[in-house]
Amino acid sequence: MNAQKIKDEWLSNIRGDVLAGITVALALIPEAIAFSIIAGVDPMVGLYASFCIAVVISIAGGRPGMISAATGSMALVMVVLVRDFGVEYLLAATILTGILQFVLGLFKVGRFISFIPYSVVLGFVNSLAILIFLAQIPFLIGATLLVYAMTAATIGIIYILPRFTRAVPAPLVAIVVMTTIAIGTGLHVLTVGDLGSITQTLPTFHLPIVPLTLETLLIILPYSATLVIVGLLESLLTASIIDEMTDTRSNKNREVKGQGIANFITGFFGGMAGCAMIGQSVINVTSGGRGRLSSMTAGLFLIFLIIVLGDLVEQIPMAALVGVMIMVAIGTFEWQSVQDIAKIPKSDAFVMLATIAIVVYTHDLAKGVLTGVVLAALAMAWKMSVISVSDTAREDGVKVYTVRGQLFFGTMRAFIDLFDYAGDPKKIEIDFRNSHIWDQSAVEAIARVIDKYQQEGASVYVTGLDIESQKTLDKGFS
Repeated sequence: MNAQKIKDEWLSNIRGDVLAGITVALALIPEAIAFSIIAGVDPMVGLYASFCIAVVISIAGGRPGMISAATGSMALVMVVLVRDFGVEYLLAATILTGILQFVLGLFKVGRFISFIPYSVVLGFVNSLAILIFLAQIPFLIGATLLVYAMTAATIGIIYILPRFTRAVPAPLVAIVVMTTIAIGTGLHVLTVGDLGSITQTLPTFHLPIVPLTLETLLIILPYSATLVIVGLLESLLTASIIDEMTDTRSNKNREVKGQGIANFITGFFGGMAGCAMIGQSVINVTSGGRGRLSSMTAGLFLIFLIIVLGDLVEQIPMAALVGVMIMVAIGTFEWQSVQDIAKIPKSDAFVMLATIAIVVYTHDLAKGVLTGVVLAALAMAWKMSVISVSDTAREDGVKVYTVRGQLFFGTMRAFIDLFDYAGDPKKIEIDFRNSHIWDQSAVEAIARVIDKYQQEGASVYVTGLDIESQKTLDKGFS
């Protein structure tokens, strides 16, 4: 990496990155604790994971300005493993997850993100926005008017402050103001400390205490494989979203390897597997974070909060963090997609809505995205499988068939049945200027049509082929 690139990625936006990183660190704490509870482990497992992953990915990742840490989607995968085998097996699975992700990065799987249709990406973004919002509801149900007032005040600060100044991230100001009020007035509201206690110690190197046997590998491999898929899907999709938000491009293959390195190291320091977080990444970008320094700051300030200010952090009112995350959900949701739903193709609208429904219902990103990709592929295959011909009779006695649609294995049989072999004249021209020949099945279909006409004593001429179609046809007939 040359000096200019280091300057661009680390030193070009120091003030903005540092302030954004501090804001993200504050928002990471309650989520890391909550995700630890979901996975059935001590809150420090999630906090250590968030610290390690954020720091390592700032160096090894391929998307500057993106935040990776412990996530809910990954925590859900770990529940059964922790319940049946304990946290040591979770740490081993985290290390294996990192190894598998790094290997996939060497095989450059990051390029496959381009195969995810935009309708699925929209579904992913909107479903995560909905999940982020729904995750805040339990903190508001049955709450006092004071909690509602603090949440509303937080939202108000985040919404109004940027109209006057952007010198300091509005979410950071809101958290500081609400915490100061809560502590200064002695208000009795739910705090971060009520979710789980924070141990003010640094993470230490720890080899997972599991038997180094084939049996252990067979136990953790299914969980690690699922963590790999979920982690890479969420990370690569989040990277694409941040690419669009910042109008920059990221190295997806480096990001895959970086996620692997981060999870591998995290497993040796008592942390669970994680991946990119769209909510915190949006907070980071909207707070002014653009470079690698923002992720590094988030990780380092998080451990500073844990070690030095743990007692103070435990007093942050959850109402303030709920307000921040509600604004994140509002900012994440693609509202334009709601307006455009009647304008876009029905198949795209269905794919987007199906992706949203599955992710929100199952809380499983992998199921929703994979289902969306399959549905989109089926819709595309259905559209491509429509082939037709129109015919005209020329004055010289030649009948011309003009083909419209794609000729491949899916349209082979329909193509063969489109011609009137017995009723046609002795000279036939098949015009492919509005079609394309894709595979050997297409070549075989043309060969069968020609053979059927020859049996009727007719000659066939194939015209209008583009260069690639001509090459495919020539190769098939050679």
